Amino acid sequence: MKKITKKILAGGFAAVLGFGLVSLSCKRVEVHGTADTAFADTGKAAIQISPDSLKVVEALQNSFRSISSGVLPAVVEIDVTEKKEVQQMNPFDGWPFDFFFGNPNSEQRQERNKKREYESKGLGSGVIVRRTGDTVYVLTNNHVAGKATTIKVKLNDGQEFEGKLIGGDERQDIALVSFEAKADSNITVATLGDSDKVQTGDICLAMGAPLGYRQSVTQGIVSATGRSGDQIGNLNDFIQTDAAINQGNSGGPLVNIYGEVIGINTWIASSSGGSVGLGFAMPINSIKKAIEDFISKGKITYGWLGVSLVDITDDYKKDLGVKGQKGAFASQVFIDSPAAKGGMQAGDFIVALNGKDVNSQNELVREVGYLPADKVAEFVVVRGGVKVTLKIKVEERSEKVSNDHSKLWPGFIASPLTKELREKLEIKDDKVKGVAVNNVLEKSPAAALRIQNGDVITAVNDKKVSSVQEFYQALDLSRNKEIWFDVYNDGHTISTGHYKLN
Repeated sequence: MKKITKKILAGGFAAVLGFGLVSLSCKRVEVHGTADTAFADTGKAAIQISPDSLKVVEALQNSFRSISSGVLPAVVEIDVTEKKEVQQMNPFDGWPFDFFFGNPNSEQRQERNKKREYESKGLGSGVIVRRTGDTVYVLTNNHVAGKATTIKVKLNDGQEFEGKLIGGDERQDIALVSFEAKADSNITVATLGDSDKVQTGDICLAMGAPLGYRQSVTQGIVSATGRSGDQIGNLNDFIQTDAAINQGNSGGPLVNIYGEVIGINTWIASSSGGSVGLGFAMPINSIKKAIEDFISKGKITYGWLGVSLVDITDDYKKDLGVKGQKGAFASQVFIDSPAAKGGMQAGDFIVALNGKDVNSQNELVREVGYLPADKVAEFVVVRGGVKVTLKIKVEERSEKVSNDHSKLWPGFIASPLTKELREKLEIKDDKVKGVAVNNVLEKSPAAALRIQNGDVITAVNDKKVSSVQEFYQALDLSRNKEIWFDVYNDGHTISTGHYKLN
């Protein structure tokens, strides 16, 4: 099977291609009519179609015309310039040239090899989503405008404006650009739809400036919803469509049959870089909050729960006591985080948020990220085979805090001690029971206790554990203010020091 590579739509910073105009020169040839000569007749229809059938097709065509004429004025081309630095290395520096010809003056070498700045031009698309007085706001992708030094916005009627980046976000690959236009100028603002109502099979239109051909419209259907953005490191889920999307479509709208924007075209899956009917658009509902955040704060604020989520296998679920259930596994919890303050424990299996079932880790990450800071949310977790309801006040996410492994408890992932893992760790003694240690994080509590990958935890606070479920139950922070482990490795069992929890 041919490997399909995922490519971000390069409309953002790909070099603009120059397209030459091909001129066809036609020589006039006179033809004298004869009995064997037939001329094109413009006076009658090419084929006969029943009036009823024609009315249906014409109605569909008129719908597409109406949608296009109504939405295209709100679709813009975004031309950007980005300044980049590159390290220029002289091929004649270093071995063997220094050996044979001597070492040139170091200052000369530094001057020769210093970073050079150059400009990279690119283009993408956008859609006008708001107007406040003379300020007009355009929604696009972060990879289109997020690092631009200059931005030019081109409207469908030929007007051009200098754009300004209001804010960009890499996690969602979304950006907001503004430009100034007099209040009496002819500016069309798009209508945002409800992407939660989008279903597979819905007719949709993709608009933008593919390969620089602005005001282009392609039509297709919604091929799927809820596609993961993991392939491109994106927080969102995506609407998949077979409407042709190409380089330059990035940031343009995906529109339904009511002329409402239901998504922002973002990336394609392609082995060639061109459209193969696998285009992906961010659902507009996941972006509406971003528009408000950009305008009011210049950035997107994310809710922070304070847990580390991992995907687990069916065998792991069985050992955890949640076999056959959907949800997200909190393998670790940040000390003093909203989760810890609200009573969530490492090892909890989160199955619901605010009354809505949690189907996967990615879904929970998105939903928590969308929660506003200081909002109290209700979580349902499975702990020790029993459902527990927790009220947790979500805080604003901070990269500094969320990356502080010294606060991440316990600082490693516990794995079931399966037959395969026993063989890998060369544990021949069947009496050894416990959980295997994986992914020990630097500066974490586990690292401070000298726990290493491949160790087997056989007891917590002198209480024997033989499964993942028993291990995490023993880590109950509400009952233990200090915790220590019995660790088996290479035929020896030792007790760690005591880790005191504040």
